[in-house]
Amino acid sequence: MATLRLFASIREAAGTGSVEIEANTVAEVIDHASTRFGGDFQSLVPICRVWLNGEPALDGDAVGPADEVALLPPVSGG
Repeated sequence: MATLRLFASIREAAGTGSVEIEANTVAEVIDHASTRFGGDFQSLVPICRVWLNGEPALDGDAVGPADEVALLPPVSGG
């Protein structure tokens, strides 16, 4: 199972910082998480950067049991 790591506001929407998800692609990981975590989570996904093992990811990128997908929403600070 791939590990989905969540940060900042999307972490708050999910109520967790990480979850294991059985999926074959990055898109499937996100789809499963969206179903699991609901509307607030789903509304944040489009504004997030998606990374696979520390590199920018595309929806069709394959994932395996040792892979990590990360969703990073924009953050501000100063």
